[in-house]
Amino acid sequence: MLEEKQGNKDLQADKMEALEKEESQDKQIEDTGQVTLDANGEKQHIHLLTIIGEVEGHESAASQSKTTKYEHVLPKLAMIEDDENIDGLLVLLNTVGGDVEAGLAIAEMIASLSKPTVSLVLGGGHSIGVPLAVSADYTFIVPSATMVVHPVRSNGMFIGVVQSYRNMEKTQDRITGFVSEHSHITKERLEELMLDTSQLVKDVGTMLEGEEAVREGLIDEVGGISQALKKLYALIDQDLI
Repeated sequence: MLEEKQGNKDLQADKMEALEKEESQDKQIEDTGQVTLDANGEKQHIHLLTIIGEVEGHESAASQSKTTKYEHVLPKLAMIEDDENIDGLLVLLNTVGGDVEAGLAIAEMIASLSKPTVSLVLGGGHSIGVPLAVSADYTFIVPSATMVVHPVRSNGMFIGVVQSYRNMEKTQDRITGFVSEHSHITKERLEELMLDTSQLVKDVGTMLEGEEAVREGLIDEVGGISQALKKLYALIDQDLI
């Protein structure tokens, strides 16, 4: 009888612990869009990072906008690198782009992590979302998602002042260099896509759907969340060998 009562107490304690963990995860998702996945059969701890809406930089976006704040993401990436309990990082992207400097900073941080990383583009990975997507060790995109590549601009237009143009040209070179280094597309081909005048109305650039992004070499594979997690588990296993 005493053993039965103790067993019931242990069961109730386990249920309470599971409930508290679920509530903590829900709160973390609500506050930051991030959570640690650790209930998988592989017994691996995966940190889930979402990059949603507009990437917000030094200036705050409009209050009604969905944003990803780089001052929140950078410290978290540093914590992931330093945390021996985190085995890998999964990045989910659905972004219209945003601040170039902030986006490049996040992309460089992801690319420099020593732990295995996988990204998955859902909905869109536009503008500065392109280097963010390719910064991971392996990249996926769902069939219906799109990626838009276009030249760097200020307030929608190139400025006529020579110095400003040169500065933007250098920034564009940083972006194309990063993307070509972390994907299978050449810098020359990426610049061709950026300067295409036949696709976007009143704009220069190219919109690539899921399979097109893979054919161009921007993304490694078409797939969803199950394929992304399976690949991340495999990369973690390789890293442990």
